[in-house]
Amino acid sequence: MGPETAGTHRYRRSPLAGRGARGGGAAGPPPPPDEVLARRAALGDKDAFSQLVERHGPSLHRYAYGLLGDAQDAEDCLQEVVLSAWRAFPSFRGDASVRTWLYVLARHQVHKQRAARAVAPAGGGRPPLDVDEVAEQVRDTRPGPGEENVEAALLAALEAALRLLPERQRTAWVLREVEGLSYAEIGVVLSTTTSTVRGLLERARATVASTLEEWR
Repeated sequence: MGPETAGTHRYRRSPLAGRGARGGGAAGPPPPPDEVLARRAALGDKDAFSQLVERHGPSLHRYAYGLLGDAQDAEDCLQEVVLSAWRAFPSFRGDASVRTWLYVLARHQVHKQRAARAVAPAGGGRPPLDVDEVAEQVRDTRPGPGEENVEAALLAALEAALRLLPERQRTAWVLREVEGLSYAEIGVVLSTTTSTVRGLLERARATVASTLEEWR
């Protein structure tokens, strides 16, 4: 399977649905570590590259969805990240882990897509976000009488709350709370320090918690 068809369509899922479970089955030899697969991919091994896509594609898609908020945009983002990674692996030096490096590529692609679809207001800067409208969306996700799927309603409310966050806070939140990256890894993705990451997460968590009070 080549990089152009490495199964990106499988990863259409919410970034808030939890991390992908590892498959079971009969015990066999341990899979090659990322670094080995990366060296093979750098030499043009498409099978090794496909294994990396299988391994990291779901989390990259969740990240893209969390930042872009649209399933098709996230799918397009993942496809571009896959192609970019294939082209860039020969220059991958291993200064960061393969996973972190892929998130850096994904963040760059998210920025490109957000810039391409952005409609700047007349006064310049970011388009205004209607906070009241988002709060109303959060309230609308509360389960009604007799509704049993409380978890799904909470996830929908959380997605609405995340839309209030600035991009860097949302990136830090998704990478930490959904994907489980360390503060140091998030710092690499955001090109900042761990102390800055800590501050971003504190502000993001406070905003999310405050917004979800409306849901309760």
